Amino acid sequence: MSKRIEAKYKIDRRMGENIWGRPKSPVNKREYGPGQHGQRRKSKLSDFGIQLRAKQKLKGYYGNITEKQFRKIYHEAVRLRQETGSALIGLLERRLDAVVYRAKFVPTVFAARQFVNHGHVTVNGKRVNIPSYRVSEGDVIEVREKGRGIPMLMEAMQSPERDIPEYISLDGYKATFVRSPTLDEVPYPVRMEPNLVIEFYSR
Repeated sequence: MSKRIEAKYKIDRRMGENIWGRPKSPVNKREYGPGQHGQRRKSKLSDFGIQLRAKQKLKGYYGNITEKQFRKIYHEAVRLRQETGSALIGLLERRLDAVVYRAKFVPTVFAARQFVNHGHVTVNGKRVNIPSYRVSEGDVIEVREKGRGIPMLMEAMQSPERDIPEYISLDGYKATFVRSPTLDEVPYPVRMEPNLVIEFYSR
């Protein structure tokens, strides 16, 4: 279980944006930050502050990634022979919990981690319970028989709240990861700026 699970919506309020696009987000009612000083007048952010916020927003969106994990993904993106911002997004979207979320097997990214941890998912027929497991193009992610009756899964699959992106092909309880997406293909509810994240880490 994520150490941030109980305070997940504080990320929304700290950013001042509904970063998951959820109807229950407190930002829909209170746009100011959490805590007793949340309603103070906001000061203009420095360049560093803008970059830091972009990093916090992107890292927070994936719910359970620690700073150490996120920095490791950044360094991997730098080593790839492509534009670093696009590579970073591609690596994040290849996480197993991200694919489970995109396939609408669960309602939230936090639930995706728990769903994988509890052993409800297989990759190419083999059970995988590591949320950070990196899928490859053509991998088939399937919900195991014992997980198909979970009410959360049924509700998520029937919900009109999100669409399944083109880089994931869904067939019942099977999702195929077709390819790594570009930034424009990822259905973020808010604007993500990986270029600022790259600037933050390359300072």
